[in-house]
Amino acid sequence: MDGRHLQDLIAFIAVAEEASFTRAAARLGVSQSALSQVIRGLEARLGLRLFARTTRSVSPTAAGERLLALVGPSMSQIASGLEQITALRDKPAGSIRLTADEYAVHCVLQPTLAQFLPMYPDIRVELAIDYGLADIVSGRFDAGVRRGRLVANDMIAVRISDSHPMAVVGSPAYFARKPAPKHPHDLTDHACINLRLPTHGEHFAWLFAHGGKEYRVKVEGQLVSNSISSVRDAALAGLGLSYLPQAYVRGALETGDLVEVLANWRKTFEPYHLYYPSRRHTSPAFSLLVDALRHSSQE
Repeated sequence: MDGRHLQDLIAFIAVAEEASFTRAAARLGVSQSALSQVIRGLEARLGLRLFARTTRSVSPTAAGERLLALVGPSMSQIASGLEQITALRDKPAGSIRLTADEYAVHCVLQPTLAQFLPMYPDIRVELAIDYGLADIVSGRFDAGVRRGRLVANDMIAVRISDSHPMAVVGSPAYFARKPAPKHPHDLTDHACINLRLPTHGEHFAWLFAHGGKEYRVKVEGQLVSNSISSVRDAALAGLGLSYLPQAYVRGALETGDLVEVLANWRKTFEPYHLYYPSRRHTSPAFSLLVDALRHSSQE
């Protein structure tokens, strides 16, 4: 096999795994038109159509599925082997891909990475924000970050944070117009800013705990967002009440730009964990990052 054929197979696998020429091109660092030309050339040489294409989707044909099953595992072994050889360098090096929700990226990963990355300039970390339970194997992630109870039992899970109390917050300007709620059920009379989870379209539940019991309140308002940063910004602008991790709004609470209500009803979520497949052969770079995250949670 010459080098061109190997590159063609790498391109084929990227399109098959991403189910999109656009995402595959971004992953490979090439233009979409160049990638399409490579796939057409591979199909022409094989005399087989490898992908069924529509204006909205790309999926492997039966021949494409067969080719993926034949060459996919071998290509993964080659990539793993190259990573392990690279790890023999004097300085830890390599790429680490992580999937995490927005809050975990902001408050759990980035504080550690701010200290970790300058220490290891040859290590690259890619963060993908995702609120769902991403399949880290098919998604070609090295690890994921989720709250403990969301991690599957067949994964290795490493605790990397403390527990996370939630807070209902609003601006002084908002409370100048509306009296502060005394009970979670009072929220039905307030403008509440909901977070829509991008993965399944539902609103993030507003949960409360008091006296050993848990309460769930369905709230409504004029504004819904799929980003906690915009939910926080809307609360700062006086557009309503937000339900956010307390640590995420700590700065605004300390300055008085936001005010917490219903503090006696706080719901506390379990710590975040870094998780990855038990069969994964960890590289030195990955092991260093795991140790850094574990250490940060113990400080």
